[in-house]
Amino acid sequence: MAKITFITGGQRSGKSSFAQRLAEEKSDAPIYLATAHIWDDDFNTRVERHKRDRGNNWQTIEEEIFLSKYIFTGKTVLLDCITLWLTNIFYQNKNDVDKSLEIAKSEWDKFIEHEFNLIVVSNELGMGVHPENEIARKFADLQGWMNQYIAKSADKVILMVSGIPVNIK
Repeated sequence: MAKITFITGGQRSGKSSFAQRLAEEKSDAPIYLATAHIWDDDFNTRVERHKRDRGNNWQTIEEEIFLSKYIFTGKTVLLDCITLWLTNIFYQNKNDVDKSLEIAKSEWDKFIEHEFNLIVVSNELGMGVHPENEIARKFADLQGWMNQYIAKSADKVILMVSGIPVNIK
């Protein structure tokens, strides 16, 4: 089973840069598993910035939903991020929270079956403003339930607050 470090926090809390440093400490050739679907130019700019922040020693794999189709035995993998991965699943399943959660849990369980170092980035959505519409509220619920599920399987859980890692588990 994967050795999992789960890093969560708010937007711009320093999650990704902290996770990247951890991966580089564990491996000379880490793998970046990107889950983003590029929806617009602004998001593409963010993705390009993340790519520039990583050195040439990184291998990048882009996978929007089916994480378990890759076997990373013995490797160090940075999965960034659960929120975008869940967005893809939620969108594909027409905003059905129950079906999306079932699919996400099943895919997660298959993904972590092998022995590798996994650093996972996610977002804490429920700590701020209450979502104003039904779809956003449903997604916040999905995110919260999946974060709990991942945290249970994690060896270590870190909450990022203003660029400072706070060890939770």
